[in-house]
Amino acid sequence: MPETEFDVLGIGNAIVDVIARAEDDLLVAENLVKGSMNLIDEARADLLYGAMGPATEMSGGSGANTIAGVASLGGRGALFGKVADDQLGTAFAHDIRALGVHFETGMLSGGPSTARCLIMVTPDGERTMNTYLGACQELGPADIDPHVVAAAKILYMEGYLWDPPEAKKAFLEAAKHAKAHDREVALTLSDSFCVDRYRAEFLDLLRSGTVTLLFGNESELHSLYETADTETAMAALEADCPFAVITRSEKGAVVLKGGERVAVPAAPVEKIVDLTGAGDLFASGFLFGLARGFDPETCARLGGLAAAEVISHFGARPQISLKELAQQNGLPV
Repeated sequence: MPETEFDVLGIGNAIVDVIARAEDDLLVAENLVKGSMNLIDEARADLLYGAMGPATEMSGGSGANTIAGVASLGGRGALFGKVADDQLGTAFAHDIRALGVHFETGMLSGGPSTARCLIMVTPDGERTMNTYLGACQELGPADIDPHVVAAAKILYMEGYLWDPPEAKKAFLEAAKHAKAHDREVALTLSDSFCVDRYRAEFLDLLRSGTVTLLFGNESELHSLYETADTETAMAALEADCPFAVITRSEKGAVVLKGGERVAVPAAPVEKIVDLTGAGDLFASGFLFGLARGFDPETCARLGGLAAAEVISHFGARPQISLKELAQQNGLPV
């Protein structure tokens, strides 16, 4: 296998998204916090599915969405993620491979079913996610192929993966191989509630040097450093991590690297339809640019453009070629 066959290798929860429009009344009735991600069991998943309106099913998962975005930009991606040998698992594997992504994680037989995420999108575009992890939780160190890790320029992990204990071990195994080959190891914080659960562990990943690039939004950053002040949190982050990207919704993004900060405005969006996948696709553009050797500002502009595309429609994966979109906007790909 060539030394750098892949631009980005993602490790993430392999999930099929079930997306439906919902009114705020439904969230209140089901005791759901708008904008949160909740882990649920199969019984709760069945109950919420019954309460949702007409839904659309599509392959998702935070890390998988990011790798799909890398592929849409013309990059070469790979993914480690666990699905069951069932209808949803087969659909997930087909969808990700159809994008040209290397996905060879063995399917689970005789255990939990493939994970699904029930996403309720309110009229303001905010998404509230309820995730049954199922087979995702069975991803473990044995699923990590060190040759694929070595062949990727960047290893990228979603924070959501920190919930299942075996998956946590899988990431640490992959990070070990990545560090041995001097690869960039990136982590996205995923969700402020996720940060609340694992704050100490995430900080240790940064301070130990296991993670060398961090992605997070303002809410996640505030949670990580237990402060409501963004400037205080960014200063603390600069002390803990050599390279970080903070997304700020309509205010764009700030790249922190080597004591310098680069602020990049958000790409324009005609109408926000669904915020699902905004952070995932921002990461895809940024990571693609980084893998190709672009400067931080260009990386962030690619990320912003990818995020703007995905929030303009339902679903967390691009509906048009991000490579062509970038070219139309004068960005290198």
